[in-house]
Amino acid sequence: MTVSTTRQQAWLHRFALLTALGTLGLVGLGGLVTSHGVGMAVPDWPTSYGYNMFALPVSLWLTGGIFHEHTHRLWASLVGILVVVLTRWLGGKKAQLPLLVIGLVEILAGIGLLRLGADWKGAGHFLAGIGGVVCLVGMVWLRNAAAPGRLPTLGWIAFGLVQLQGLLGGLRVVLDAGDLAGIRLGTLLGIFHGCLGQLFLALVAVIAFMTGRWWSQPPERITSLQARPWFVTATVLVFVQLLIGATMRHQHAGLSIPDFPLAYGALWPDMSATAVAEYNLKRIEVTAANPITGFQIGLQMTHRLLALLLLATVALCVGMSRDRGLRRLAKFWLGLILVQAALGAWTIWSNKAADVATAHVVVGALSFVTGVLGCLIYFRRRVRDEAPGPAGKSTSDLTRSVAA
Repeated sequence: MTVSTTRQQAWLHRFALLTALGTLGLVGLGGLVTSHGVGMAVPDWPTSYGYNMFALPVSLWLTGGIFHEHTHRLWASLVGILVVVLTRWLGGKKAQLPLLVIGLVEILAGIGLLRLGADWKGAGHFLAGIGGVVCLVGMVWLRNAAAPGRLPTLGWIAFGLVQLQGLLGGLRVVLDAGDLAGIRLGTLLGIFHGCLGQLFLALVAVIAFMTGRWWSQPPERITSLQARPWFVTATVLVFVQLLIGATMRHQHAGLSIPDFPLAYGALWPDMSATAVAEYNLKRIEVTAANPITGFQIGLQMTHRLLALLLLATVALCVGMSRDRGLRRLAKFWLGLILVQAALGAWTIWSNKAADVATAHVVVGALSFVTGVLGCLIYFRRRVRDEAPGPAGKSTSDLTRSVAA
């Protein structure tokens, strides 16, 4: 490997880290938007109060909840550009032509929308702008080599997901007044948008990890894989918790249970129709737009019980990890889960303060990323043979030598 190639890989790793950090910041901004209840502060898309998104006057931008929603849109655009560049970098010369074709298709589609009339003007300019960025990125770095292994494929998946995520965010605004099976369509899209954002963050974190120096080295052998199924189980539980949390947050009903560790003064609250009606009469949340339901109370209790199960599962990961590095990772993960639990309690005690609730979302995202990376490490490494052969070589090493 030449010095220039090593330097290029180092810069690729740094850029992938920047993209992952930018995505984490985007998750935090999205959490602020939901926590403040300002998802519709800018009621149109892809324009912002009729303006091009990037030309919205500062006098409007700094007004009320518009600041959080508009900043979220601008940050999302920045992350989208970073992902396009990352896709081009990972794919090397082979990514040039596909990006040019995709960009041209988007430009032509944008021009077609412009011809449909004034109602489609904003969407046309927006799509044509995206196509222009994709084409521009496709034309640079003509000589860079593709990243090794599956990294180019992961880059294309990230490229597709970031486009889908942007579309979902916009449709949430456009279709907010719609209804599906008695549920507000904007709510369903918001839940899906939030969960897909967590998966997208995990993906770019995996790309950043796989472009690092550690991944390029031969996989180390470990003592035992005992903790691997528990890492997988805990990671799945974290994502289920994120899904439940997104569902509760996008119901826009405030706190379904206002006390902790009890629930309406009991270990398990009364969820009958009469009791729920009394809860709604006694609520003091001035920001609650919707009455709570028995389903939401049950969902909150499920969230609490799963938190205990998750804490126990990650503790098992710590106890069953035999190798120093993986044990340290499991301990760090356990620390994140404890912080997450504390922030969850603080969210209730603070009457769902926006900054506390957002911190709860961000730490949850970090917990999910930690679990995904832990699983990745476990599935890459192989178990060290317990019975060494002659000269200290393991049985599998000797077998490979004989076969050679």
